Amino acid sequence: MEIVNRVANSGLITLDLEELYHPGERVVYDLKDNLYMGLILKEKDFREFLKTHDWSQYSGKNVAVTCSEDAIVPTWAYMLLTLHLQPHANMVVFGSLQDLEEKLYFDAIAQINADDYRDARVVVKGCSKVPVPTAAYVEVTRLLKPVVQSLMFGEPCSTVPLFKRPKVALSN
Repeated sequence: MEIVNRVANSGLITLDLEELYHPGERVVYDLKDNLYMGLILKEKDFREFLKTHDWSQYSGKNVAVTCSEDAIVPTWAYMLLTLHLQPHANMVVFGSLQDLEEKLYFDAIAQINADDYRDARVVVKGCSKVPVPTAAYVEVTRLLKPVVQSLMFGEPCSTVPLFKRPKVALSN
């Protein structure tokens, strides 16, 4: 009796979001270190810091900019900081490491050509060695639903059906 690999013959396309993971280091830049007495940001001191700080240490890194102190930080301070980080860092976002991870995935998902999956039966792989944010699964679902025949989650041998395009009835 011949053993048939039904999964391999099923015509399913597996989309592994882990493959979209950006390998660059993730770091947080906390503006609390630039606050005077942990309370306020002095513009003159901050501008001097920006001029003299070694920004090359952020080369190729992914940076989440935040302020962990309960202080009023003017919006322009985040903008100035970004201007100094951007020539060196791969990615700069305002927020947490989670916000950074989501932005990295959203940018990678935006590069997917949805037409490559037109009328396909797609399984979005569920297990990965790196943490894939739930927001990335939501975004890829939003991107693919208009074009796929069906969308599933999990592994090709054990999927959770999510969406199946209704068959259009032919009229005589």
